[in-house]
Amino acid sequence: MRAKRFRAGLVLLAVTALGLTTGSVPASAATYERLLNGTFAGGTIDPWWAGSGTTGHVTGGEFCTDVTGGTANGYDALAGQNGVPFEAGQQYTLTFDAHATTTQQISAVAGEAVSPYRQISRTDLTVTPATQHFTVTFTSTLDFPNAGNGQLAFWFGGQAANNTVCLDNISLIGGVIPPGGLPPTSGIRVNQESYTPGLPKHATVISGSSTPVTWTLRNSAGTAVTTGQTRPRGADAASGENVHDIDFSAYDTAGTGYTLVVGSETSFPFDISADGLKKLRYDSLAFFYHQRSGIAIDARYVGATYARPAGHLNVAPNQGDDNVPCRSDLNCGYTLDVRGGWYDAGDQGKYVVNGGIATWELLDEYERALKLGDASALGDGKLAIPEQGNGVPDILDEARWEVDFLLSMQVPDGKPNAGMVHHKIHDAQWTALPTRPDQDSQPRRLSPPSTAATLNMAAVAAQASRLWRTIDPAYSAKLLAAAEKAYAAAKANPNVLADPNDGTGGGTYGDNTVTDEFYWAAAELFATTGKSGYRTDVTGSSLYRGVSFNTHGFDWGSTGALGDITLALVPTDLPAADVTAIKSAITTTADSHLAQMAGMGYPAPYRTADGTYEWGSNGLVANNGVVLALAYDFTKLDKYRDGAFQAMDYLLGRNPANYSYVAGHGDQAVQNVHHRFWAHELDPSLPTAPPGALSGGPNSGLQDPTAARLLTGCAPQRCFVDDIQAYSVNEVAINWNSALAWLANWTAEKSPSAVDTTAPAAAGKPVVSAVSATGATVTWTASSDAESGIKSYDVVGVTGLARKVLATVTGTTATLTGLSPSTAYTVVVVARNGAGLTGPDSASTQFTTLPDASGGGCSVAYTATSWTGGFTAYVTLTNTGTTAWPTWTLKFAFPGNQKVTQGWSATWAQSGAGVTATALPWNASVAPGKSVSIGFNGSFTGSGNPSPTAFAVNGKTCG
Repeated sequence: MRAKRFRAGLVLLAVTALGLTTGSVPASAATYERLLNGTFAGGTIDPWWAGSGTTGHVTGGEFCTDVTGGTANGYDALAGQNGVPFEAGQQYTLTFDAHATTTQQISAVAGEAVSPYRQISRTDLTVTPATQHFTVTFTSTLDFPNAGNGQLAFWFGGQAANNTVCLDNISLIGGVIPPGGLPPTSGIRVNQESYTPGLPKHATVISGSSTPVTWTLRNSAGTAVTTGQTRPRGADAASGENVHDIDFSAYDTAGTGYTLVVGSETSFPFDISADGLKKLRYDSLAFFYHQRSGIAIDARYVGATYARPAGHLNVAPNQGDDNVPCRSDLNCGYTLDVRGGWYDAGDQGKYVVNGGIATWELLDEYERALKLGDASALGDGKLAIPEQGNGVPDILDEARWEVDFLLSMQVPDGKPNAGMVHHKIHDAQWTALPTRPDQDSQPRRLSPPSTAATLNMAAVAAQASRLWRTIDPAYSAKLLAAAEKAYAAAKANPNVLADPNDGTGGGTYGDNTVTDEFYWAAAELFATTGKSGYRTDVTGSSLYRGVSFNTHGFDWGSTGALGDITLALVPTDLPAADVTAIKSAITTTADSHLAQMAGMGYPAPYRTADGTYEWGSNGLVANNGVVLALAYDFTKLDKYRDGAFQAMDYLLGRNPANYSYVAGHGDQAVQNVHHRFWAHELDPSLPTAPPGALSGGPNSGLQDPTAARLLTGCAPQRCFVDDIQAYSVNEVAINWNSALAWLANWTAEKSPSAVDTTAPAAAGKPVVSAVSATGATVTWTASSDAESGIKSYDVVGVTGLARKVLATVTGTTATLTGLSPSTAYTVVVVARNGAGLTGPDSASTQFTTLPDASGGGCSVAYTATSWTGGFTAYVTLTNTGTTAWPTWTLKFAFPGNQKVTQGWSATWAQSGAGVTATALPWNASVAPGKSVSIGFNGSFTGSGNPSPTAFAVNGKTCG
């Protein structure tokens, strides 16, 4: 789970002069250090990397790079550090010591780590066997914020012979913005997804005032709908802020796009609706299909963006999971077919102890719904997975994908330790970031069996056997046989603990105490079979009657509470007083959570002894939310329900980081989680995190270099950054998402619906002014909507039956751009309310754009590199006229069957053979004589990939 490998550096191609100086840092430059681990005093190169053709290591306290000779260019062999922040217009000073085995030229290069590899600066210098001290100054021409794509690299290539170059005391000083911390955002923190009608609604605002201040709730049209006074809370230890509470519970009108306003601060928008949680119920479960190993992830279920080939099926370059040997030092004498299961986290390992709790939570989510809730919401056809429509509840189908993997990890009969279960299976070395699962070339290895893994499998297989008893009796019997064999093997080998040093290529998941796993497994076996032996093991355990429940919460290393939850839900012959004691332990723990949350500025059911936050804190928040939810199930007291919803508020944005920690849910939701496929931040051709993926969340330990760079000194709840390299705060994992899925399903079940079904009124007839060759201004009188308010307006161009949205705005004026010269347009305006309903068309208005009177024109250069079935195209647009383009739209048509599959530096669209590329805000303005470069990846069929022959920019044909 805890991947600690960094992506190899990318080549910086452009060349800009960088001056060598012997002077000191100018007085105007601040002394902000931009690099991490420049002295290598800890014996590691992290977060520095060594690229292809090189090997990096710390020798004698220096970062030494062994370089293979025979390369043509300096950038063919390089080392560096990514995520370096730069500010345009600011001066920087780079200093370092260097020497080499053999005298050679190297280059110090600052710039961009990803395409298009823009370069800030470069200098060439000569290193010799004698150590020299170098000082370099430059002014940045580019902006790269914290955790962005800035890079400092050293080029070692272009030399005929092998060599070793050593660097030390590397420092990069300058800039005016100190590295670290979170970006400035609104001082009002809300659940960015939605608040449920009929339930409490709270937000938090940062304020130093000791007296109440006024807050206002506005609908999507910006109209004030209610107002009130905050409740000062003062200093909040977990956030390090002075805060007030906003309680707007009395307002209950369903709608979208609400905001809270205090003074000059405005919150992110949010809904008042049950729909968001009902969607999250399924998005959080969809995470597990995305994480499946051994099966292609089909676009039919996840969309083209997230589709990928099957991983680890022994299809090159995979070495496969179908015939996996033990680690070379074990000599176990057999291999296992361990295809299937879920990839654990951002890496591609599969771990039994984490798979155990994750699977149990999905199965318990269903079992609890069967007994106390609404199991129909989890039934067949509810999830987008291949098994839908097979007559089995979809959540059980998804869980079975992991259950079968857990069984496959059991030591075969006739072998030493038969019946025990291997702890984990993963790559022999850490896989590079990013690496799509089907592109993983690492050999796969089994780690030794462990008592903890064996009991995890026994517990889950017994639980699953109970749930499949009437669905598939034969499968149920198979599960129970495997569970009982595993439990017997664990009792015969009660102290086989996972090696805490087995962390090469995968997480260790070490656990020195297995009393809790024994209790959990015995409870599941007893609940399934009723056998007296298991009953004796349950009642004789030191954990019996709810002892495991505490305010820290349960997780993969503390599983006793799982057994108690089962005993509280599943009827057995245990004394009623003992079952009551278990339920009382749950409610007592829930009361402790509520008491703590009452004193927090950002309430979250989470506690450590010293007040810090730890790796995966969000998973613990969700699991403690489960405890609050169960307390409500057992007592029907509203305070527990409200506490569970507060936990969800925290995860969805009411937190000091001001992020929704759930991807796809909220205006500032995490995107760049630590993951080898959802790695858009490093490779624009790959996706961001899919909706429903939960980030691990704040972690005071800052156990990765990116978090250490950006967050040093952070308050516990602020120790978070949305960066793919920050694995200690922003990883994903199946056990965290299983907790989210359980809580999301429960909160969705407890969310009453209040739906606005009335469409808004028609907007006024549009009036057109300021008509130019490529644009116009359109105004109209506002629409109205009594229930949800007006959220936005679409200005729509109408041509016969065809309709095209020309602009979407929140006000009653739109500036149209990108129109074609000398063209007649008919436009209408359509209002959309806060519930997403659209009103009727306004009356229409016609106008004609002016002829193109601009001086000069445009030119377009198009080049493409093809491979079988695909190609990459690079397009350069040049303004050859005498007036600047305030924006631009490129149009061309493919002469063949080509399709644009993914583009960059523009908004790309295709209809038939016609392709349109529209400017982004940062590259829209193009001065005369200047150019803008864009590109895309495409596909084609057949043997030819002919290039387009005609291009038009802003309606004008280019040369």
